[in-house]
Amino acid sequence: MTETDARARRLAERIQVIVAETIERRVKDPRMGFVTITDVRVTRDLREATVFYTVLGDPTEQSDTGEALESAKGMLRTEVGRQTGIRHTPSLAFIADAIPETARHLDDLLRAARAADERVHEQAVAATYAGEADPYRHEDELDERGPEVAGHEVGRLDEAGLDEAGGASA
Repeated sequence: MTETDARARRLAERIQVIVAETIERRVKDPRMGFVTITDVRVTRDLREATVFYTVLGDPTEQSDTGEALESAKGMLRTEVGRQTGIRHTPSLAFIADAIPETARHLDDLLRAARAADERVHEQAVAATYAGEADPYRHEDELDERGPEVAGHEVGRLDEAGLDEAGGASA
C-alpha cells in the first residue's frame, strides 16, 4: 500500500466518524431516519468522498433519509473540513448501501439450500439398493467348485510349486 493509499484510508475512516457524529448531534431534519454510516471511500487525490449508509425502515423512510442527507451535505462537508484541517475538503456523495438487501438475499439462498439438503436427506434415508445390499462374495458363500477369481478357477499348486499348467508360481 502506498503512502497516498494509506492517507486516503485514514481520511476515509476519520470522515466516517465525523459524519456519523454530526448526523447524530447536529442534523435535526425530521426526514432523517435511523441512519448508519457503513463505509467511506476517498479518491486517491483526496478530492471526493463517497459515504455509504443504511437506513432502518421502509423504502419511504429510506428515500426521505437520502433527501435529508443531500440537504445536509453542505453542513456535513463544512464539519469534515473543520475537524480534519486539510487544505481541500473533499466533496461528499451519499449512496445507500446495498448490504442489507444482499444479506437478506444470501439468507434466503441459505434457507433454500438447507431445505433442499433436508429433502435429499429424507430421500437418502428412504432409498433402497438397486441390486443386492452387499454385491461382494464372501468366503462362506463360495460354492463346492472352490474359490473363483473373475469367473476362472484358481489352479492348484503341486508340491514343486508349479500349477497344473506347468508354470512357476510367484
